Amino acid sequence: MNAPRLSRDSRRQQILECALPLFARHGFAGTTTRRIADAASISEALLFKHFPTKSAIYAAILTDVCEADPGLMRLRALPPSTATLVTFVQGMINWFLAKPGPAERNEKLRLVLSSLLEDGEFAQILFDKVEQLVAPIFVDSLTQAIATGDAKPGRASPRDLFWFLHHTLCTLAAVLLPQVPPLTYSPAVQLDREIREFLLRGIGLTENAIAAHADCAMPRELTDFSLESA
Repeated sequence: MNAPRLSRDSRRQQILECALPLFARHGFAGTTTRRIADAASISEALLFKHFPTKSAIYAAILTDVCEADPGLMRLRALPPSTATLVTFVQGMINWFLAKPGPAERNEKLRLVLSSLLEDGEFAQILFDKVEQLVAPIFVDSLTQAIATGDAKPGRASPRDLFWFLHHTLCTLAAVLLPQVPPLTYSPAVQLDREIREFLLRGIGLTENAIAAHADCAMPRELTDFSLESA
């Protein structure tokens, strides 16, 4: 192939722009590096100079989408506080437990579960991006909540508590993933409230702080953000 000469950054962007519709149309498993290279009119060898694996291409696309996500951008602009922490947790619940789940979320859940059963490469790349772009909102707000007495310091670090929270919701979402879930929980509204209180207690919020934010309005534009788009 005689691909036109582009700068490294331009070539990288070209590959991502060609890969995005392929992933959208064929999914992760159905999209090959050969197909991506053909769409970009380059050789696979040149593609691999920019991205060592298909997972790396997918993760780069997810990062670009996450950084442009307006809901996440608004959350990142909020000052670290107990209110921001509660809004963040509600956003995680909204995204993971949306029923029916958005196709994008369901695809990523399946990819993560498959990756964990194999070499873990995709899950590691995805979790690295989530830790860079999403976790700091939680960590900074929990740290502030502890400083103001709204949360009790625990043995686990705020960073570990973020992942406990994330994986708890990820597992719950996986249980609800089949069209006919193998386990029936409470009605959606009740489950949403119960899991929210369970998670807030788990990360150390005091009963007074939980009660103070029980009726806190959660604007959809703040709580509808794509946590797995990192």
